[in-house]
Amino acid sequence: MAQRHHDLTDPAAGPVSTGDALAGYLRGQATEFLRALRLHRETGGAVPNGSSGGPAGGPASAQVRVDAVRALRRSARRISGSLHTFRPLLEPEWSEGIRPELAWLSGTLALEHAYGARLERLLLALNRLSGAAPVPSQPGGAAGPDPADRAAVHPATPDRGNLTVGAAKAGALLDRQLTLARTRAHSTALQALGSSRFHAVADKVAVLASEVPLTPTASRTDLRPLAGAAEERLADAVTALPLVTAGSPYNAEALIHGLSPDPAPHPQDAPWHQVRLLLRLHRYACEVVHGRNTRPDVRLLSAGEALDRHRDASEASSAAAQAARTPRIAPATAYALGVLHADQRHEVEAARYAFQRSWQKQTIGAP
Repeated sequence: MAQRHHDLTDPAAGPVSTGDALAGYLRGQATEFLRALRLHRETGGAVPNGSSGGPAGGPASAQVRVDAVRALRRSARRISGSLHTFRPLLEPEWSEGIRPELAWLSGTLALEHAYGARLERLLLALNRLSGAAPVPSQPGGAAGPDPADRAAVHPATPDRGNLTVGAAKAGALLDRQLTLARTRAHSTALQALGSSRFHAVADKVAVLASEVPLTPTASRTDLRPLAGAAEERLADAVTALPLVTAGSPYNAEALIHGLSPDPAPHPQDAPWHQVRLLLRLHRYACEVVHGRNTRPDVRLLSAGEALDRHRDASEASSAAAQAARTPRIAPATAYALGVLHADQRHEVEAARYAFQRSWQKQTIGAP
């Protein structure tokens, strides 16, 4: 890592944060978790089959449920991540028991939104490539790569006449597959929220809101060395990334792998996904040590946004490749899906290039 933005290892860097700060952070996240759960239940979110039985079923109520689920996931991630980073300060049996359960809950609740966003991304890309619509913004309002970055890594648009023939059927195929996956994910989430497993997690979080099981010495232990270790793991993972390759405008190996008969995830993507997770853990550690009201590091935010786009494009390219392997589809449909896959792989390269540029920038005025 070229420059430290939050010096978590320097004893002279601000007041010492101890286990008491960790306890306060975890209590705060547990309280937010319980508040989101209450909102979700009040709007009928836990009722099976999407029925709500009254005024709770309006559009505003549906948006509240979506926001509540997002808040549940956010709190679960932060609690789980903090338990991982600062596990020497917590009772091992309790910590190791709840951490995987929170990861299960967060992952289960994320699937429905992920499938919906993936479908939207792919349909917008199909429209753009076939000339049916102007270039769209990223799904969910997220900012896309800088125009100069996109020009550096995006290929020329393929023959739109040939693409248009198969684009409609390709879109319909993706709609069927991803809508089915989203429906199943919705059912799975509802079942999870009504399960005894979830209630056990919620009970533990409720206890955490009032009592954090710290070790006897945690209240006198400085948190910065543990947070610094999380930063070091991130630095090592970034160092191992092929950042030189990320500045290249073309990655033929990525395209060839994705269209091969092998349905396994792309091997080039795994290290980048790991960096995304480690960056998230580092951010949570900074929140614990410096407080959530501390001005965020702009470079970390922009790097995180680039890695989010990388994940979205990677998963979208895999969905396009999987659809292209559907038996007995028309050649024009397969062609459209192949072009779509290539487009998303170039979006992957654009995100890597954006990460490289943001990570190597010098931060101005960082705390």
